[in-house]
Amino acid sequence: MNAAPLRRPGRPSLSNEELLDHACDLFLDQGFERTSIEAICARAGMAKRTVYARYGDKTSLFRAALQRAIELWIVPIERLRAAEVDDLEASLLAVGRILLANIMTPAGLRLLRLTNSESSRSPEIGAYNVAQGTEPTIAYLADLFIRRFPSRLAPDEARAAAEGFLHLVTGPAIDAAWGVQRGDLALARHIDASVRLFLHGVQGEGGREAGALEAENRRLRKKLARIGALLGEG
Repeated sequence: MNAAPLRRPGRPSLSNEELLDHACDLFLDQGFERTSIEAICARAGMAKRTVYARYGDKTSLFRAALQRAIELWIVPIERLRAAEVDDLEASLLAVGRILLANIMTPAGLRLLRLTNSESSRSPEIGAYNVAQGTEPTIAYLADLFIRRFPSRLAPDEARAAAEGFLHLVTGPAIDAAWGVQRGDLALARHIDASVRLFLHGVQGEGGREAGALEAENRRLRKKLARIGALLGEG
């Protein structure tokens, strides 16, 4: 039996995602200016010519690493829609928990720190993060509020409400990015308080009436559905 051919020694090929993760770690640790292509290659165990062939320069590599971080962090809108229920407060609690938990992940905090550290030098980085990561969430929330408050909020008011809600529920992430950690119970209380505060502000003094009207509408819809089912059987 012939012996199997020997494999040539060498380093295993690194995936593009792994390269971008290594680059993002270094950009976060050292900042854009102090991070060199040589350092990224050494961290990733990849030849410099390979990195240049893929990205051309450090700025292109940085943008690709930022995009990778956003892709790891962003919550799909379908997941937020799936958390909606008939009760608005319960929907906002569920959505708020998803958003806060997501930004408190290592990937979310890494993106927050990276964006904050480099936005003063390159404002387009912050704008890029907002456009790619934050904007879809704000658009979803604004649509949710228009659907639930059709007679109360104009489109521009719905957008302002969406921005306010997002800042309210994700506030602890700013503390976490600065090294101040809160326990799970404190985060849960934060979400509850934020949703109550938000609803009180949007609904105003007519909040109870609006909530009662929404509950009555749900009851009537269910009753009509039952009547329709009975008619269908007959």
